[in-house]
Amino acid sequence: MIRSHAGELSVAREDKSRISDRRCLSGGRAGTRPPATPTIQPGQITAAGSGRLWESSGERRCNVDRCVVLVDAGYLLGAAASLLAGEPARPRISVDHAALIQGLRERAEEDTGCRLLRIYWFDGAPDRVPQPEHRRLRVMPRVTVRLGALTRSDGRWAQKGVDAAMHAELTELARNRACADIVLVTGDGDLLPGLMSAKEHGVAVHLWAVQAADGDYNQSEDLVAEADERRVLDRAWITRAVRVKETAAPGAPRPEIAAIFAAPLPEGEESPAKAPAAAKNGFAPRRDQDGCADRDREEEPAASPKGVPTPKDLASLGRPAPPPAATLRWSSDKGWVERQGAAESPETAALPMLSQLTSAEQRWADREEDITAVSGDPFEVGQVFARRWTERLTSPLQLQQLSAEYPRIPHRIDGELLRYAARFGLLAHKDDQIDEQDRYAIRAGFWREVDARTAAGPVPSEN
Repeated sequence: MIRSHAGELSVAREDKSRISDRRCLSGGRAGTRPPATPTIQPGQITAAGSGRLWESSGERRCNVDRCVVLVDAGYLLGAAASLLAGEPARPRISVDHAALIQGLRERAEEDTGCRLLRIYWFDGAPDRVPQPEHRRLRVMPRVTVRLGALTRSDGRWAQKGVDAAMHAELTELARNRACADIVLVTGDGDLLPGLMSAKEHGVAVHLWAVQAADGDYNQSEDLVAEADERRVLDRAWITRAVRVKETAAPGAPRPEIAAIFAAPLPEGEESPAKAPAAAKNGFAPRRDQDGCADRDREEEPAASPKGVPTPKDLASLGRPAPPPAATLRWSSDKGWVERQGAAESPETAALPMLSQLTSAEQRWADREEDITAVSGDPFEVGQVFARRWTERLTSPLQLQQLSAEYPRIPHRIDGELLRYAARFGLLAHKDDQIDEQDRYAIRAGFWREVDARTAAGPVPSEN
């Protein structure tokens, strides 16, 4: 009987516990069913049928709280160049990519009310090889670079595969519900099917345009009509990160090359301006033994005057003249060209290469600097290489030895310099050769930095 009584008490306690649990869940008496829809106070978030979250006050919230920006770099920068420089040529503008990415991020988060998941940067490159700007972009937080091909047709560069890559990314993001809002910065009507597909998957599509230079649309009208939201990035917004480059007169060489061309000739050379006036079509009057012009021979061609100084001519300007047998050695399409059989001295040949002076830690730091700080301008590339080489020398005498070789860079160091420059996309397309003017600028930058270091005195080596 005692055991039976104890069992009844145990059952009674379990029943009371169940009743109490039901009361807690229902908020009332036992046996009552909880309300089908909970009471919502103002400001509380409720679940909408579309899967998004809303507030009773009307302010929208995203269920994933994320947005994605897809940028057609060809459209964005080309339209910016048209707006600021008057022509859609990207070389006419300089871009602060860090400021541009930050501006895109802030504007996207403000327009969508969602946190940024990622910015996809779609651009073209020769043979899909990343250019300096692409290397800088792809190491930025929340930036992904997708490259299509850049081909030349009828004298113009054209992107191939960029719109297809954008279409694939747009539909994939929408199908996987990776974000609630997608911002498109493009004008290509080929993205219309992808935009419609994204909308069918419940994604809000924002279309951004760059202010057109002529005041008209620079986007597909069908794309504009189909977008959920549209915004125009005006001149004030664009100029926060984009500037027009200062350009020389048409046909004029680059400033650093013009400085070489404008240098005076060595003593003993006659300037073209002081030479006898030449007749039209390159014919000049010949003179007889008395110094008088022979009018009967005016139609005979004269030897072309030496109007542009060569690097060898410039060697004597402010520097000791090299030995008579010393000549320049330059790279060519067939390799290294040896002129007049000159050979390097043993001291010059023994100068160390940058790779021999660089530790593993420095090599890693150099790559980081190349990606994030070096723009890829040929003159700057030469300066960066020379700065690293001079800073890591173990003896000041090595810098003096190199300076004495001006304007000829030792063979091994020059080859390493050009290979370093090739990392920045300075090789001519399909030729695997660096443009002649770029080679001049690279070496001019190298010697500019060497001269600055020589004037500053010995440079302490890095520990």
